[in-house]
Amino acid sequence: MVKRLLDCTASDLRSYGKKALLQSIAASEGRVLACETIGITQPLLADVTNAEYAASLSADILLLNMFDVVHPVIQALPKVAPEETVRELKRLTGRVIGINLEPVNPQAAHSNDGTLWQMSAGRLATAQNAIRARDMGVDFILLTGNPGNGVTNEAIVSSLQQIRDAVGSDVILAAGKMHGAGVLSQSGANIMTQADAEAFIDAGADMILAPAPGTVPGITMDVVHHLADFVHSRGKLLMTAIGTSQEGADTATIRQIALLCKMAGADVHHIGDTGVPGMALPQNILAYSIAIRGERHTYHRMAQSINR
Repeated sequence: MVKRLLDCTASDLRSYGKKALLQSIAASEGRVLACETIGITQPLLADVTNAEYAASLSADILLLNMFDVVHPVIQALPKVAPEETVRELKRLTGRVIGINLEPVNPQAAHSNDGTLWQMSAGRLATAQNAIRARDMGVDFILLTGNPGNGVTNEAIVSSLQQIRDAVGSDVILAAGKMHGAGVLSQSGANIMTQADAEAFIDAGADMILAPAPGTVPGITMDVVHHLADFVHSRGKLLMTAIGTSQEGADTATIRQIALLCKMAGADVHHIGDTGVPGMALPQNILAYSIAIRGERHTYHRMAQSINR
């Protein structure tokens, strides 16, 4: 019998495939927390990975942003063969591990201003990279876009179809955008429409990502609620996301966003990676977790040994 994800031990998760993980998330009734972290930046705790830090604060899913499957780097991870990077992080955290891949037009990628978000080949949303990710032990692939990379919803659909055919039976596939990603025509309330969600689901998405209410102009609780109802009617899951640096806001704001997401119908609550460079403010991860599931489940996740 599949347990709720918020009750799962590390050994439970090691035995779960894609179908069981999806059932486990759904059974948690909106109490699953996904923390996005960046591995290529200096970790907040110097010799402890940001992913480990987020796990210690009760994250259920660790989502690695800017993770290059060709040249994987997670600062402060013990030295292992590149192909063992994800499995080593799983060993240390006992968590579900996901990565972002980006359906970027190569010309758009080169137009990026050269900041932290500039693309590399191993971050592109291609079937080949998805196969690499699966073979490294990744449980979850999110097709999305980082700031300024020009990811369009049409490009997400095209990549999803290819990735579904390559790894769709093995890996949870999610799709959507947390912000406009540099595409003004698909910003604000146009970031994620019901038509976009339907196209993503038809292309193979198991989970739809939408901005959390209050994080993007025009994205209200009602907008996300209607989207959640549609996604659930298709038998899929919804993940709300804070990808607008509000993961660095005050805890009162975080609690408000968390409750709006839960009221809207989120199955998974995502909190972003740039409250400080590399992860959300630690106090905000904790505040979000307590807001959506209370101290009992939060501290249980924090206290539970990965050796169980």
